Amino acid sequence: MREVLWKIGDRIVDVSRRGMIMGVLNVTPDSFSDAGKFFGLEQAVAKGIQMAGVGGLIIASGGGGARPGAEPVSGDEELRRVIAVIERLGEAEVFISIDTSKVEVARAALDSGASIINDVTGGRHDDAKFRLAANRGVAFVIMHMQGEPRTMQQQPHYTDVVTEVADFFRQQYDRALECGVDPMTIAFDPGIGFGKTLEHNLEILRNLERLRVEGRPLLVGVSRKSFLGKLVGSSEMSARLAPCLALTSLLRANGANIFRVHDVAENIAALRATEAMLS
Repeated sequence: MREVLWKIGDRIVDVSRRGMIMGVLNVTPDSFSDAGKFFGLEQAVAKGIQMAGVGGLIIASGGGGARPGAEPVSGDEELRRVIAVIERLGEAEVFISIDTSKVEVARAALDSGASIINDVTGGRHDDAKFRLAANRGVAFVIMHMQGEPRTMQQQPHYTDVVTEVADFFRQQYDRALECGVDPMTIAFDPGIGFGKTLEHNLEILRNLERLRVEGRPLLVGVSRKSFLGKLVGSSEMSARLAPCLALTSLLRANGANIFRVHDVAENIAALRATEAMLS
């Protein structure tokens, strides 16, 4: 198995032999997966601590809302939603990822204890977040998204989705390095469901290894997404767990290193069972 290392702050994590689980903590009133259940400070903190307690090594917190059809949220509102949560989660002793497209939100989150910037735009609008990551020495997830959340699922189109996402990753990797980002801190997320049809999603997942750039980690997030319901013919949110677990196992065997999920304990079990078989 090829060695894949990810530098997060002052730690270097081997994600080739033991994958990482990133627990999703949406601090928004309109989250597609939990309908704002964890929008309040105490509820969000309790959920984050619970996910850390069952083995989530990363807690991903975001206050902007990136679901299909989501309207933009101001930087001030994002800060109001997430900073107190990040500060309180410091007691959980986990890595904290800030999910944002705004440099001012990323900066404040790092000041409050976050050590990963997860940029849903992949840094395509400007170099500010790359320069911030370079100056702070934090980890950076470059995600692919076609369009913007409000309109990204309105007839997304690609000539060759795998090639186009891979080209975007290579372009943004080179751009990050030009800004001084340590290549060891970079990971890539193909953005399943972000400006992609069911067929696009499946084509990416079938060809995941083609997206790897310079041996950097691959992060995937399929948890609770609508395409899972389409695969099993159900509109119920509860029906999406089983196919998510199946994909966690399959994608781990096919090279994925980090898994962004809502159901942390169940996905850890699937991940560790798969790794035991692979070893």
